[in-house]
Amino acid sequence: MKKMEKVLKALANLKRLSIIKVLKDSDEKFVGEIADDIDLSIRATSKHLKILSAVDIVEKGQRGPQIFYMLSPNLDSISKHIIVSL
Repeated sequence: MKKMEKVLKALANLKRLSIIKVLKDSDEKFVGEIADDIDLSIRATSKHLKILSAVDIVEKGQRGPQIFYMLSPNLDSISKHIIVSL
């Protein structure tokens, strides 16, 4: 039950939902690209991505100095249901 609460809290934010929508529409994106897409600073975007990563909604990778994110292929059923509806 605690995991579900954390997932729902992570999803209860319009900027984080915007990030998920951006990632849903592409395979992966660098932090700066996501920040531009949702009109938010890189720092604030990174904080939101950290929250989404903590509940396994997004995964990150690194190419050189840049970090990129993608939706996790192992989403729980709650996350899947919400993401499909975006």
